[in-house]
Amino acid sequence: MISELLVAAALAAAPVTLDGVKVQLRPGTEQVVTVDHTGGYHARVTFWKLTEAGWQARFDATDGRIGYGGLVRGTQRRQGTGTTPLGTYALPWAFGLGDGDPAWKLRYREVRSGDFWVQDNASAHYNRYRNQAQGGFRWWLSSSNANSSERLTDFRGQYRIAVVTDFNVRQVRHRGAGIFLHVNGPAATAGCVSAPGRFMDRLMRVLDPERVPVIAVGR
Repeated sequence: MISELLVAAALAAAPVTLDGVKVQLRPGTEQVVTVDHTGGYHARVTFWKLTEAGWQARFDATDGRIGYGGLVRGTQRRQGTGTTPLGTYALPWAFGLGDGDPAWKLRYREVRSGDFWVQDNASAHYNRYRNQAQGGFRWWLSSSNANSSERLTDFRGQYRIAVVTDFNVRQVRHRGAGIFLHVNGPAATAGCVSAPGRFMDRLMRVLDPERVPVIAVGR
């Protein structure tokens, strides 16, 4: 069991620094994923757990990825720039193109045909998961359009597993939508963080919403 002192520290939500990355803890946070930029679009991604001995790294991946546009402060990010937002964000749920594992504790949604992540700035569903049959956004816009949304089935490798972050949960238009932690693609991301499939598989086995997991992106 974690000592009462450590529990109190976690509940206090004071910032900590892990692998050189500043982490703004949420009340009750006992799980952290850090993203330490190592050069270019590469990063080290590490899973941490709060123990009686303090924060301990449990596993990592040295070949993580960030956006092709580099890193930018979250409040200054602009849609379509390929930048990954700096800062700390919650990891509330996940989706993917495969069956979920009953042992996973994080809420999981299996992707179906017609599922999109809405990036249409004119839509009330901006930065939300939605099926085209539900309407309310211009799902038919081509990928070259600034308001085109992301058809999730178009990214079968990357979205085999994707953990959602709460970046721009307030739907600030043109700030960007769909910032996830997902499986590596062939190169840089368009703003998400990615990690090898083996890392994501292991991460899904340990993430627990009762431990208030967060991801922290640093330079």
